[in-house]
Amino acid sequence: MKKKLAILIYSLASGGAERQVSILLKELIDTFDITLVLMNDTVFYNIPENTKIIYLEKSSPCESGIKKLLKLPSLGWKYKKILQDNKIEISFSLMTRPNYINIFSKLFGSKVKTIISERSQFSLQYSYGNLQSYTNKKLVKLYNYADVIVTNSKGNAKDLDENFSITAKMKTIYNVVDIDKIDQLKNEDIELRKQKFTFITIGRLDSGKNHKLLINAIQNLDANLWIIGDGELRNDLQQHIDTLNLQTKVLLLGRQENPYKFLSKSDCFVFGSNHEGFPNVLLEALACRLPIISTDCKSGPREILAPDNNMDSCLMKDIECAQYGILTPVNNEQIMKKAMTLMLNDHNLLESYQKKAILRAKYFEVETMIRQYIEVLD
Repeated sequence: MKKKLAILIYSLASGGAERQVSILLKELIDTFDITLVLMNDTVFYNIPENTKIIYLEKSSPCESGIKKLLKLPSLGWKYKKILQDNKIEISFSLMTRPNYINIFSKLFGSKVKTIISERSQFSLQYSYGNLQSYTNKKLVKLYNYADVIVTNSKGNAKDLDENFSITAKMKTIYNVVDIDKIDQLKNEDIELRKQKFTFITIGRLDSGKNHKLLINAIQNLDANLWIIGDGELRNDLQQHIDTLNLQTKVLLLGRQENPYKFLSKSDCFVFGSNHEGFPNVLLEALACRLPIISTDCKSGPREILAPDNNMDSCLMKDIECAQYGILTPVNNEQIMKKAMTLMLNDHNLLESYQKKAILRAKYFEVETMIRQYIEVLD
């Protein structure tokens, strides 16, 4: 008889953690009796038709931080009741607020195995000196009550240990990339006509992803930039593009249900993020055989592109031609431009990274990572 597993996440809107849940639902359905618990009714990704969904609430993404904070205990109590009523044996949550709710349910007397997944570099994600950052740096102590913490990078685990004294058992399981699915979808046609060498990036349009860095870096290059994603800075970024008169050079393509068809038509993936957990988009770019340029933010890109190097090293100047891609310092426009120029002009380097890309992507294939999830959950 299959064990009853609850997966708690805010929503299945477009995003890295949400995409991982859509993959887990498909891959774990034969092993566990799964109940998906959501806090918002947005479902962007395809999930198995027979997935049981329960809504803890149907909140608005625009809720104030204070309201979100005050609701945590009551949502924890409500979640505990859902676990009891559905005879759940294992509760697995992803992302910060669902993790707190999962822990609160345990503090309120839930007896189920409580597993949480931290998917960001916590000290950088909440480093902005505002009330949200201050509150989360206090609440993260709740993580010590989890039975297991799954991190999606070694850098995230180290951050929790060294900067927040989290002593709960931790296990790093890298994100999953479904190469077979990507291969099926990447050959779809796109209405956009590629005119010249094209860089592409994917990510939420927020300050942390630092798309403005890429827009500035490409100004004087003989290349185009496609940006897939949506978010609070869309209007600001479009205004910046217009101000620089780059309307025909830089295109905001919004959210795309099938980003792979754009990846496969591009020449190089470029990533300007200030901080990451473990960026799925780098794995997806590798699966599409794309060379990669990425900022060397503290967690994620180096583990993917330079796995044999010291994880603690971090670029401060110049570029690093690593084993599987080029790393650049965070928020350095001139060096990012230098890396993009190198990839644009050095065909041999470009071709070398193209050949290596799929080899690295295969390390993160579904079967390998799913086995690790089953070991932790069961």
